Amino acid sequence: MSIPSPLDAVRAGDAPFALIARDADTVELLTGTVVDVDLLADIPLADGAGSPREVLALVPFRQVRERGFAAHDDGAPLRCLLVDQHVVLPRDEVLAALPTDRVPLQDAGFDIDDDAYADIVRRVIADEIGRGEGANFVIRRDFTAGVDADAVTAALTWFRALLEHEKGAYWTFLVSTPGHVAVGASPEAHVVARDGIVTMNPISGTFRHPAGGPTVASLSEFLESTKETEELFMVVDEELKMMSAVCSDGGRITGPHLKEMSRLTHTEYVLQGHSRLDPRDILRETMFAPTVTGSPMQNACTVITHYETTPRGYYSGVAALFTPRTDAADDEPTHDLDAPILIRTAYVADGRLRVPVGATLVRHSDPFGEVSETHGKAAGVLGAIGAIPREASAAPAADAAADPDAPTAPRRRLADDAGIAALLESRNARLARFWLEPQSDGADGPFAGRTAVVVDAEDRFTTMLAHQLRHLGLDVTIAPWDAATDAQLAATDLVVAGPGPGDPRDPDNARIVRMREIVAARVASDRPLLAVCLSHQILSDRLGADLVSLDRPHQGLQLEVDVFGEPASIGFYNTFTARVAPGTTRLGPAEVAADPASGDVYALRGPRFASVQGHLESILSRDGMRTLERLVAAALS
Repeated sequence: MSIPSPLDAVRAGDAPFALIARDADTVELLTGTVVDVDLLADIPLADGAGSPREVLALVPFRQVRERGFAAHDDGAPLRCLLVDQHVVLPRDEVLAALPTDRVPLQDAGFDIDDDAYADIVRRVIADEIGRGEGANFVIRRDFTAGVDADAVTAALTWFRALLEHEKGAYWTFLVSTPGHVAVGASPEAHVVARDGIVTMNPISGTFRHPAGGPTVASLSEFLESTKETEELFMVVDEELKMMSAVCSDGGRITGPHLKEMSRLTHTEYVLQGHSRLDPRDILRETMFAPTVTGSPMQNACTVITHYETTPRGYYSGVAALFTPRTDAADDEPTHDLDAPILIRTAYVADGRLRVPVGATLVRHSDPFGEVSETHGKAAGVLGAIGAIPREASAAPAADAAADPDAPTAPRRRLADDAGIAALLESRNARLARFWLEPQSDGADGPFAGRTAVVVDAEDRFTTMLAHQLRHLGLDVTIAPWDAATDAQLAATDLVVAGPGPGDPRDPDNARIVRMREIVAARVASDRPLLAVCLSHQILSDRLGADLVSLDRPHQGLQLEVDVFGEPASIGFYNTFTARVAPGTTRLGPAEVAADPASGDVYALRGPRFASVQGHLESILSRDGMRTLERLVAAALS
């Protein structure tokens, strides 16, 4: 085969290029020039003449600062390959042209040892999840090694190994630009926008295939794990927050499905909705996937900055391919977007390999279980690229000839097994039908003609809550806690004081102080108020309840509770609770719905106010819409 001349040039290291495999038969070769820009809005989707052009952008994690979130700044550029040529080549012909000699590694090992990483896990669970800062957090460490080859040759060799052996990846890719070479097989599409349809693909849970390959029995044990199930539900909730921000219809869930790869299997859902936003705006509003950061997103970035002492670079960012549309109407976006997450990726520069890997830490996490997960993920990458650490004891097994986790002979898809399919389907019995079924626009909702302002206390559950309120007929505006003015709140029919992280008792937290002011002013004005989660705790405290820390955080926990005489299945994300003496039915003017044994307050309703501890908008709230309608009606009555 004669590979087109652009590839001849890039093999010599003379030009930037990208190789992308998005199906089983072809490889796309993109060549062009490179520019670095500051903001996503600066990505140049038109040439000097104003004509749409194709762009491949590498978006580093530090770009999340565009949303006002914390991140270590390593200067990793928002790099754009302005595509001059895009050719599609047969996969077999590309394989025949790529180098075959394995690339030895030396001085291999993790930058943070196992004991130190396990200690980080313990601290995050105790000091962050245990203190109400969030439901889950992803903390990374890096596997590093010396490389006995130039960066481009090594990457081409590893790309060949991925094409040959790694199955089930969403993108298998190599991107080479000056000073930055990345090669990987990402299992996960972060966000895709095609013809006005936005798709997100939250993947969570990592089942490392045992020696001899996975079986129905071993996979069933994984699927029945409480930690893995809750982890997936939490990331779906987090990505629905993003979908509700960019899609007019909020997003609909399909799944769950299995993502079966050569060495690992994951569980996944697919979320879809409609949007007319510029794809750069869609990308900005969805930075970045909770599967590689945590939730709530803003606080997750703060926690990552505290516990990860080095910058992430491109890990957990995205590779974003903007492709011109030929059929776009005047009022539609000019480009489609295809943006996989930059995970399961190896970076090579200055003679060093770096493979970042992270574990999702939740309240059930076992520290050394999470250590093992990072080993499994690193071994998956190293084995897939055929890398050979010379010091085998310093690294996860990676030699395909000796690796007990190496892919076995082709096998039938476990997703086709009736028992596995039933286990997957059973998960949806726990979930809210609202997000699983088509949704109306709310024009005929019971509260049509009323207005509401939802005050966001740094938890974008408010975007999902606003979508549900619109479904009930309300005209809804979301206002950040530090931008919601007294005049704006006074002018609306209903104030919804929203959820947020942190200790509701903290007198030094400006956000919590402001939420207390908003709740107090609304109650004093005798105007309709709905308070949710953090704001429910603030209202309860104002009415005389105690505020206490739960012995075990309720992060991503589904409970069956009584809400004023009606049973309801509701999802909870709280570390603190309002508590009264068991049997208490009133707090001043308010009716109390509380746990009969503990006295934990689940809901309040009184003259022109109502509140709820749980997240009625969560996918875990099977009875969320019914309960939300009841509480809004109580507040507006």
